[in-house]
Amino acid sequence: MKIGVLVFPGSNCDQDCQHVFQDVLGQYVEMIWHKETLLSGLDAIVIPGGFSYGDYLRTGAIARFSPVMGAVKEFAQNGGLVIGICNGFQILLEAGLLPGAMLRNRSLHFVCKDTYVRVENAATPFTSACTPRQVLKIPIAHAEGNYYTDPVTLAGLQANAQVVFRYCTPDGEVTPEANPNGSLDNIAGIRNAEGNVLGMMPHPERCAEEMLGNEDGRLIFVSMLEFLKKQPLKMVGA
Repeated sequence: MKIGVLVFPGSNCDQDCQHVFQDVLGQYVEMIWHKETLLSGLDAIVIPGGFSYGDYLRTGAIARFSPVMGAVKEFAQNGGLVIGICNGFQILLEAGLLPGAMLRNRSLHFVCKDTYVRVENAATPFTSACTPRQVLKIPIAHAEGNYYTDPVTLAGLQANAQVVFRYCTPDGEVTPEANPNGSLDNIAGIRNAEGNVLGMMPHPERCAEEMLGNEDGRLIFVSMLEFLKKQPLKMVGA
């Protein structure tokens, strides 16, 4: 498969994502500079974590206007798989590819630690290698991961199984104490209505190989590859 990893000024997890797909999972990876306006031959796109444009103004608010995002929107509209991780999730929200917004963490501090998330929907292209309600240990590293949306949109996300991950205890209980940032409904990740765009705050690329002591994040990327093997989408141009 050919995986495109976007690179913005301030991205710092782009090479981590490249390493997982290329060196751990044996796929071809193309690093895509944010000024590109055409995407071709890609099976999936990764919008990695980091501090795009230094997080000035608001996380993801400037990156949404980068030339490449127009092509990403078209790619997604044509059914292409798009995953946004941490800052990538924030960019997807700002670009309107996912509903809602990110607020400052409830503590008003940057939080960097392992968290536990429960798989709420195992029937997506990003979670098919998981089992329903499986608990994954995945680290977070963010200051603005407090997901928020209006009550009507939240009800829609819940009704349509668009909440993919929720913060939980190691035993899988969704509690206020397990919520590291104050995120509404303990939300750690959501998908779009069509199911081909996922945003998640935890960093699966940081726990995708045995040498790191935890491979739970690998399940996300393996799920994507298995989905693509069954129904690959090659974008000739976007």
